[in-house]
Amino acid sequence: KNSRKKRCTLFFLPEPIPKRKTAMKFDIPIGRQYPAFESHQHRQSPSSEAFFKKKKLRTLTIFFTAAALYTASAIMTGFTAWNALTGIPRGLYWLVRNFFPSAQSISVLPLIFKTSLHTAVIAITASTTAFCVACVAAVAGSQTTGRFRVLRIVCSGAASFFRNIPLPAWSILLLLSFKQNAVTGFLALFFITAGHLTRAFTEIIDSHAEESYTALEAAGVSYIPIIIHGVLPNVLPLFISWLLYAIETNVRDSALIGILTGTGIGFLFNLYFKSFRYPEAGLIICVLTILVLCIDSISNRVRRILL
Repeated sequence: KNSRKKRCTLFFLPEPIPKRKTAMKFDIPIGRQYPAFESHQHRQSPSSEAFFKKKKLRTLTIFFTAAALYTASAIMTGFTAWNALTGIPRGLYWLVRNFFPSAQSISVLPLIFKTSLHTAVIAITASTTAFCVACVAAVAGSQTTGRFRVLRIVCSGAASFFRNIPLPAWSILLLLSFKQNAVTGFLALFFITAGHLTRAFTEIIDSHAEESYTALEAAGVSYIPIIIHGVLPNVLPLFISWLLYAIETNVRDSALIGILTGTGIGFLFNLYFKSFRYPEAGLIICVLTILVLCIDSISNRVRRILL
């Protein structure tokens, strides 16, 4: 037999040569410190220390300046904080003892309640009238919706004039012009409320209605439909929130206006106070407090519904 010899050839593959890893740009070997990093860190530490020293020096300067102003004012006026703190309990005791409503003061409750409602109605009427005027003035004077520069300047200037004159000054000026009647208090509340609401409404329009106004104007919509359907739906809830705040403020301020102009609940309070009928004056304070709290609760519910 011819036997065939099988030849087996063994092929030995050479071991793969490990490839050298390419060094990346941000590879930092472990255990090695770079002098550049150390020098950078060393450069930043003095600046951070200087920053904190400067901040500490600024805080100390503000503190010592306030302390120096307080000390100078206390020396000039003879004011002492200890006498003020110890006088608070005595003042509260005198207030409760004299102004607490008595059984005799309850007899004038119907008159106080009727006068308080009359004053509140005047405050609400002045607030709503100022709200309507402020809406028109804000649309005309806004940088977004105002189309005429002269009208924008006039509206912003009038709003600044009306709100920068204090309420007592308005009351005295109008008292000299319109004498002692309910119109004086109405106009005083109207002027200062219109000034504040115009400023607030202008800022609201500029911050909340700019995108919708620009989009509708680019689409070819005319000016009046843009204001009615694009601007007012976005800003009206915020406008009403400001109106409720103005009503709350004006109901409280109406007592002060009445004292200055001799009308409303303020006149009645001044009459009882000057005639030393302190329980009746305290009853007026209680009625006004309850009235303001009721208006505040109603306005909070309306805000929750709108916002």
